[in-house]
Amino acid sequence: MKTIIVDNSSKITENKTKLEKMLNLKIIPKGNEIIIEGNAEDEYIGEMIIDALNFGFPLSSAFLIKTEDFMFETLSIKNYTHRKDLDRIRARIIGSSGRTFRTLSELTECFFQIKNNEVGIIGSPELIKNAHDAVVSIIQGSKQANVYAFLEKHKAQPILDLGLKEQKKKKSTKKVKE
Repeated sequence: MKTIIVDNSSKITENKTKLEKMLNLKIIPKGNEIIIEGNAEDEYIGEMIIDALNFGFPLSSAFLIKTEDFMFETLSIKNYTHRKDLDRIRARIIGSSGRTFRTLSELTECFFQIKNNEVGIIGSPELIKNAHDAVVSIIQGSKQANVYAFLEKHKAQPILDLGLKEQKKKKSTKKVKE
């Protein structure tokens, strides 16, 4: 049993039955607290998904944490700069009309969200490192074009499967002759 404190529990209570079914958990909302009950692994994944929903990610992006083995990571803007004009830094991260966020999302294959002075990233563990480094570079004042060039040059290569990860079963389209 874990207790998670959230800012706004409405998104979680609206999707309670869907979350319970998908995560194999019992979810009990109590004001700004969400209590989850289940086995340890499901609780851990459920906590990450609820944190992502609380951060502002849409339900479809948050569910990727369970279905695609993605991770959810947050980084605080204040940890990477001494500047006091955080509004300007947030504006640089978002870009005009959200263009920087969209380009970062395309180049890193990750999902981004900004809330107060934190940036949330959902992506696969191999790709999240480049996404993290790109956001930190923008926070520290690098030009967006230089960050894009870095991402294009250092695109993460897919990791070879060594047979350790469970394979998803494919449906056979061949008909069996009798």
